[in-house]
Order: sequence, then C-alpha cells, then structure tokens
Amino acid sequence: MLGSTGEAEDAVQEAWLRLVRTDRADRVEIENLPGWLTTVVSRICLDVLRARAARREEPTDEPLPTGEGDDPEREALLVESVGRALLVVLDRLGPAERVAFVLHDGFAVPFEQIAPIVDRTPVAAKKLASRARQRVRGTAALPPEPLAGHRRVVEAFLAAARGGDLTELLAVLAPDVVRRADPAVLAPGRALVVRGARTVAQETTVFGRRARYGALALVDGLPGLLIAPDGRLRLVLRMAVADGRVAGYEVVADPVRLAALELAVLPS
Repeated sequence: MLGSTGEAEDAVQEAWLRLVRTDRADRVEIENLPGWLTTVVSRICLDVLRARAARREEPTDEPLPTGEGDDPEREALLVESVGRALLVVLDRLGPAERVAFVLHDGFAVPFEQIAPIVDRTPVAAKKLASRARQRVRGTAALPPEPLAGHRRVVEAFLAAARGGDLTELLAVLAPDVVRRADPAVLAPGRALVVRGARTVAQETTVFGRRARYGALALVDGLPGLLIAPDGRLRLVLRMAVADGRVAGYEVVADPVRLAALELAVLPS
C-alpha cells in the first residue's frame, strides 16, 4: 500500500495504539477484529498517501543510492516481493485508487468493506479498483508474439548491462545503435547522442551500477526499463528493437518527461 517498510511499520503501530486506546467496552463490541484492523490500517495508509500526494517532493539531483541506508535489506525484500515495476506504477495512482486496488486485487477485501474506507459507495469503490487495474496493466502496442520478442531483447540487454559484459552487450546491440540521453543524467562533457555498437556498449558498461535497480515494464506500450531504487522511479530507458537487437535507446531523466510517459506492468 505504501511502498516503504518504515511507513508500513508506522501505520501498523498507529493502528495497534488506536486499538489499545479503545475503551474495553468498545473493544468487546468489535465483532471482527481482523476486519477492524484492516479498516484502520487502510485509513491510516490513505491519509499517508494523500499527504504524500499533496506535498509531491520536488525533483532531486541526488545520486542513485549505492545500497547503504537505514535498512536496505528490508527495502530490497519489499521491492522483490511486490515488484519494482509495480511499485512505480502504484505510485502513479491516486490515493483512493491505490487503496481500493491493493485491498481488492491483493487481499480480496470485498468492495462493501472497501467503500467506507475510501468514502465511496461499493459501486464507486469497484470503479476505482477497475480504473487502477487498467492503469497497472496498460495497453501493449504490439500483439503478444512480437511483444514477447521485444521483451527477450530488452531482458538480454539488462542482463548484459548488469554484468558489465562488453561481449554480451555487443551481441545484443545493432551495429548502428544510437543512445540518446537527457542532460540531467550525464556527467558534464558527455555527449547527448552516441552512435555505434562499440561506443554505446562501452558507455552502457558504466551504466551497470544503475542497472542493478532496473526492471522491465511497458513504456508507452513497448518493453522498456525502469531504474527505480527502492521502487522510486529515477530513470526510464525507452528501447527501440529491430531484427532481434537493440536499435537504440533513450535515457529519460527529466521529471516532466518522466511524468508524461505511460508506464505499466509488462505481462509475464
């Protein structure tokens, strides 16, 4: 629901404190304790999501994390269990959409119980979840078979980039491949456009540290890559594939451009 182990633990703790502070007589009247706790935790999460949406952090120039943090192992487990691409897409949903979708599709909570949590009727809560589901799934721009072929190429590129293997990169890149990038993602003096398999491959090996945070996703209907440490989107690689190889890719880092991209979970 929140995409952060720290915030999730705070929400659970707050729900427990509310239960403890409830008068004993009122506690006896709680007929369904799991349902009561689910409702309270969900409302707390909804408040957190609304506050997060209201303040929407300003774009940051901070470097990508190196794996050091308060508890990187727990965050890594969260990302692994939920899915890096799904966390990114969930962050693009409205608070009520996210809560309705996670409760229903993730935990099979009925809409009659979701409705009062999001201050909607059951019918409206169902529409929230349906709208969220459509955004999470997205719409592929290719039929299943060509889409699967594109996916395999992008997967091979990501694996080679993570391993920093120049030979594997050359195998997956077209001879006349072109790499374009937003200025924000490049060190001063580096070219915005680079051409040729060997030059692009050498640049991509430098990209390897960031590739560890990569995940496949639908980017404007085609397989691409999200770079999202701890599930927070930093970069998108728009991939062009032709004849079974990467014909080109563009690194998008500008916040305005990132927000304009249509992102969805790539079908398995």
